[in-house]
Amino acid sequence: MSSDPWGRVDETGTVYVRTADGEQVVGSWQAGSPEEALAYFERKYEGLVVEIGLLEKRVKTTDLSAKDATVAIDHIRTQVDEHHAVGDLDALRKRLDALVETVDKRREERKVAKAKQAGEAREAKEKLVAEAEELAASEQWRSAGERLRALVDTWKGLPRLDRKSDDELWHRFSHARSAFSKRRKAHFASLDAQREEARKAKEKLVAEAESLSGSTDWGATAARYRELMTDWKAAGRAQREHEDDLWNRFRGAQDVFFAARGEVFAERDAEQSENLKLKEELATEAERLVPVTDLKAARAAFRAVNERWEAIGHVPRDARPKVEGRMQAVERALQEAEEAEWRRTNPEARARAAGLTGQLQDAVDKLQKQIDTARAAGNDAKADKLARELEGRQALLDQALKGLQEFGG
Repeated sequence: MSSDPWGRVDETGTVYVRTADGEQVVGSWQAGSPEEALAYFERKYEGLVVEIGLLEKRVKTTDLSAKDATVAIDHIRTQVDEHHAVGDLDALRKRLDALVETVDKRREERKVAKAKQAGEAREAKEKLVAEAEELAASEQWRSAGERLRALVDTWKGLPRLDRKSDDELWHRFSHARSAFSKRRKAHFASLDAQREEARKAKEKLVAEAESLSGSTDWGATAARYRELMTDWKAAGRAQREHEDDLWNRFRGAQDVFFAARGEVFAERDAEQSENLKLKEELATEAERLVPVTDLKAARAAFRAVNERWEAIGHVPRDARPKVEGRMQAVERALQEAEEAEWRRTNPEARARAAGLTGQLQDAVDKLQKQIDTARAAGNDAKADKLARELEGRQALLDQALKGLQEFGG
C-alpha cells in the first residue's frame, strides 16, 4: 500500500483522496505501481489547479461574461466533485466559491453599469429627440438639415434601450426629421415656382430692354430704363442657371443705349460750354449799361444784346440760373429807371402828390395849434392824445414829401 498527505492506494489498487468529508474513491489503478497511480491522479489535480488559475485570470483581466464564467466554474466544480484527482480538493472548492463571489459581484457591477448606461442613453436620446423636434420648425434649411444628419449619426452611436422605449423615441425622432424634410421640400418647390415666375418676368424685361437699346429718345428711354431696373429688382431671382445670362443681356442692352447717349451728350456738352462763354460775354456787355444815364439809348442797346442772346443755343443746366440772373438784373434796372422817369414826367400824378402833400401839411399845422392851445389851458391829456395823432399825420406827410421829390419838385 502506498500513501501521501492527500491520498493513498490500497492493496486492491483502489485510489482514495482525503477530504473534509473523509476519504473518497478516486478510481482503480491496476496497470502499475501504487506510486505511479498517485502520481497520475496528482497530475490530474495539478491540471485542475492550472485550469482554475487560468479562469481566475480571465475573470480578473478580461471582459468574460458572467454567464460564460459560471459555465466554466461549473465545469471545473464537476470535475472536483467527481474526485478524479488527488490533492487538496477542498482548497479548490474554496477557490471556486471565491470565484463565484467575484463573478456575482462583477455581474452586479455590470448590471449597475448597464442600468446607468441605459439611463444615460435614454437621456441622450431624449435630448436628440427634443432637438430634432425643435429643428423640425426651423427655416434655416441648410444648417438645420446638416444638424439633423449629425443627430442621426449620434443616435446610431448610442446603445439601444428596451425595445418599447427605443421604438417610441425613434418614432418621435424620425417624425421630426420627416416633418422638416416635408417643409423643406415644400419651401424649395415654392421657391422654384417663384424663380420660374421671376425668369418669365425677366425675359420680358430683357426683351423690352433690348428693343430700346437703339432708341434716340434720350430722356424718355433713360426714364424707362430706370423703371425697368426697378421692375427687375422687384421680380426676384430666377434660377441660378438663368439669372446671370438674363442679367448680362439686360445690362448689355442698357450699356448700348447709354453709350450712344453719352457720345451725343458729350458733343452737346461741348457746344453748350461754348454757348455759355458767349452768353457770359453778352451779360458783361449788358451790365455796362447800369447805372442808367440815358434810358432810351440803354433800352436800345439792351434789345440788341438780347437779340444776340436769344440766337445762342442752350447752356449747361447748372450754369443757366447764374448767367440768366445777370441779364435779368440789368433788365430790372432798366424797368426801375423807366418807372422813375414816368413818375417824374407824369403831370397828373405830380399834381395829386402835391395836393395830398398840401392837405397833410395843413392837417399837421392845425393839430400843432390845437396841441399848443391845450397845453396853455393845462389840458395835458387832450394835448397828449392830439400829439399821438400828430405823429401819424407827420409820418404820412414825410412819405408824401418823399414821393413828391421823385417827381423832381
